[in-house]
Amino acid sequence: MTVMAVTDHDTTAAVGEAAAAGRTHGIEVVAGIEITAVEDGRDVHMLGYFVDPADTQLSAFLARQRAQRIERVKAVGERLARLGMPIDITPLLAQAKEDGGRSVGRPQIARAMIAAGYVADSNEAFDLWLATGRPAFVPRAGAPPEQVIAIVHAAGGLVSLAHPGQTAVDERIAAYAAAGLDALEVFHPDHDPASTVRYGEVASRLTLLVTGGSDFHGDPSHGWEPGAVTLPADAWRRLRDAAPHA
Repeated sequence: MTVMAVTDHDTTAAVGEAAAAGRTHGIEVVAGIEITAVEDGRDVHMLGYFVDPADTQLSAFLARQRAQRIERVKAVGERLARLGMPIDITPLLAQAKEDGGRSVGRPQIARAMIAAGYVADSNEAFDLWLATGRPAFVPRAGAPPEQVIAIVHAAGGLVSLAHPGQTAVDERIAAYAAAGLDALEVFHPDHDPASTVRYGEVASRLTLLVTGGSDFHGDPSHGWEPGAVTLPADAWRRLRDAAPHA
């Protein structure tokens, strides 16, 4: 692995630490972010690369996103309690308060459910209780994709639509491209070979750049170990060359 980005949801808090570790290990680290946009009640995950973590507009926007996450965690906790699976969300809320840059969300709730013995792993937590349409699901509040694209661009970044095979927004990709979307995440653990080819063709047809990654969340049930899914060198060079700072 020669280049990597940590794209945490709604926070750039890890960028400095990742960059320092990269220097130690001879890995180029790109400042990244993953922002959850919302369109018609549906989550649309958008990746930002080469962003300036100190950008004031981006920082203020992410702070609002994290505040909305906290309210959602509270609502999910209430639903789980009504379903007979009370969890203690106090440590999650305290963690977010103590570290203003930390995001909390459903992955942390899933881990609390595992610790309480309600489910065996995160997959079971999401499949049975937390995913869209399941009993403890609470719709997210968030900015539309077009606004997210504009904010990331203003912070000096490029925007890629994350794991399109997972979010099922194929009919909207052309509209996102018209709104300034820069790239499509073609290489992803949830994309089988046919999906990888298909989204590569979509990117080519819409003149979009290509991104890829492991989507590892520090949990073996989500994504693959860093480096298990990689971006081809030629696609990386085109992405790097398109970055505003290049």
